[in-house]
Amino acid sequence: MQTQSLDNLQLINEIQLGTHLNHAVEGGRRADFALMLALLSSDLNENIPVDATPIETQSSQQLRAYFEIPASQPLSSTPTCYQRAAEQAQAFHQASLTSTRLLAQLQPTALSYPPQQTKGLPEDLFHNLSLHERRKLPPIELKPLQATPQDLYLALIKSKRLSEISLAA
Repeated sequence: MQTQSLDNLQLINEIQLGTHLNHAVEGGRRADFALMLALLSSDLNENIPVDATPIETQSSQQLRAYFEIPASQPLSSTPTCYQRAAEQAQAFHQASLTSTRLLAQLQPTALSYPPQQTKGLPEDLFHNLSLHERRKLPPIELKPLQATPQDLYLALIKSKRLSEISLAA
C-alpha cells in the first residue's frame, strides 16, 4: 500500500484526480469522496485564470450602418420631413400604397408636424388673435430642455418648502 503525506500532495484541480472521484461517487464511498474534495485547493492563486473575452458594445449608429437600416423616425418635423412627405404623397397618387409604404420605411418622416410661425402658441389660439396682438408677441426661440430628473426633484422640494414657509408666515 502506498501512502502519501498531505505536504507532498500537489492536488490543485479535479482533473488530477482522474476517474477516482467518479468511482468514489458510484461506489458510495463517502469517506473517499470527502477526502478527495478536502484535498482540492481552495486557493484562487493556484487556479489557472481564465479571462473572459471583452464584450464590445456597438452603438446604434454602428449597428444601423452594419445592417443597412435607415435613420430612426424623428419625433418632430424638420425641413427635410416636408419634402419627404410630399414625395410620399406623390408616390401614392402616381403609383400605389405599396410604393408609399416603401418610401416611408426607407426615408421615415416625422411623427408630428407642429404648426410653424405661431410663436409657440397652439394654432387655433394664434389664429384667434388680432393682428395687433400678434405683433405684440415676442419672437420665440426654441431651446432644448436642459432638465434632469434630479433637478426636477430638487425644484419640487424647494417649491414645497417655500409654499410651507409662506403659509406659516
